[in-house]
Amino acid sequence: MNTRIDRRTALGTALGGLAAGIAGLAGRPALADGAPIKIGELNSYSRLAAFCGPYRNAMQLAQDEINAAGGIKTIGGRPLEFVFRDDGASPGDAVRAAEELLTREKVVMLAGTFLSNVGLAVADFANQRKTLFLATEPLSDAITMAQGNPYTFRVRPSTYMQTKMIVEAVKGRGIKRWALVAPNYEYGQSAVANFKKLMKEAVPGFEVVSEQFPAFGKIDAGATVGALEQSKPDAIFNVLFAADLTAFVREGNTRGLFENRLVASLLSGEPEYMLPLGDETPEGWITTGYPWDQITNPKHQAFVKAYQAKFNDTPRLGSLLGYVVVHMIAAMLEKSGSTETDKMIAALSGLTVETVAGPVTMRALDHQSTLGAWVGETTRKGRTGSMKNWKYEDGANYMFPEAEVKAARKG
Repeated sequence: MNTRIDRRTALGTALGGLAAGIAGLAGRPALADGAPIKIGELNSYSRLAAFCGPYRNAMQLAQDEINAAGGIKTIGGRPLEFVFRDDGASPGDAVRAAEELLTREKVVMLAGTFLSNVGLAVADFANQRKTLFLATEPLSDAITMAQGNPYTFRVRPSTYMQTKMIVEAVKGRGIKRWALVAPNYEYGQSAVANFKKLMKEAVPGFEVVSEQFPAFGKIDAGATVGALEQSKPDAIFNVLFAADLTAFVREGNTRGLFENRLVASLLSGEPEYMLPLGDETPEGWITTGYPWDQITNPKHQAFVKAYQAKFNDTPRLGSLLGYVVVHMIAAMLEKSGSTETDKMIAALSGLTVETVAGPVTMRALDHQSTLGAWVGETTRKGRTGSMKNWKYEDGANYMFPEAEVKAARKG
């Protein structure tokens, strides 16, 4: 980047105002007729490839479909172009990548991120740079609550929303003595805090007999399972995912931790995390997930067919999310008729999009979408994990009350 500036400075010495004019035009690619509308996409493609790889695949599928249908028609039929960068699963790396996307690639907005701490860092960056940021995967409540800002929106149902879905599914069991296990960073801590608050309200006599917070990606499964087992809970609330979940389930199965105990678990029904478990998938956990092969919605079935044809693979939850995100961005651009930040924000606020998961609205109050989640029980089909007794829960029914949003948000 500095090299480019030095060269322009040298040209400016030789050619005067001409180079300055060219540089000024170069900073406004949106003026070029038919030029792609560039969207900067940040995600943990290397560290969390099981989710982010299928996510990117589906984004490219949706991008190709939209461009083949004529691009963004209200902006002269310009095509979409997603520019992907790895955020290194690190707040610092993510902010550096975001800066590069804005200054070098001249993207009109930012999207993506996976981990909650990374999403919060990019949201703060977007607020400082007055750039639209569509947080797609991070679940942190703070993104749309205490640290919410006018430039940041979120697609997936938040930690609070998904935890509330789980509480609604288990509260009728009347189980009071719970052990809790979660990764030791913002997402896990928030999920546990939400679970304790909501269960205290829903189940008289609710108590926590053990809390375990292993470091994300570094779980000592033996020690964690041993501590939970020693507390003799009647039920377990689990927030682990990815490789931590696999290690936890295997150790728990070996030691009989889950026998005769209810387990409520965020994310465990997602194919990304079920596939590595295979025939070790536990039976009967209450979970959020994605039973892609059982959803009969015609739009969803068409998406599955197209995804399988293009990638010769089955979709993951990341695939569904990536596909929804691109169509949401396209709908926003069609409505705004512009790539100016203020016009895109106005278009996205309150926007309703017909997606493969059903209608999704971006609530203007807190910039949280109403995309929901499938809640059901884990099971096995042969040697593969699956879901049974599931129901799609509309996110609109699980959002923070408006009064809490107004009290929490600063801007």
